[in-house]
Amino acid sequence: MVKLLIVGSLNMDMVADVDHTPLTGETILTREITLIPGGKGANQAYAAGKLKADVTMLGAVGGGKTIMGILFWRI
Repeated sequence: MVKLLIVGSLNMDMVADVDHTPLTGETILTREITLIPGGKGANQAYAAGKLKADVTMLGAVGGGKTIMGILFWRI
């Protein structure tokens, strides 16, 4: 099994569910906002794990309200 150390960003992505792409200057409402763990490094670690690599992720996280979702996210 391949062993990898991924060093990169860990973010919490906010995905807004909308009816259409807003036009320039247009304000629209969202039906729902979903929080999804992401970031370039996290996404690479996830993909490598799905390919059965033994992955360790090293990255910095902030101190906002979503930190627990990132810290305890498992494949």
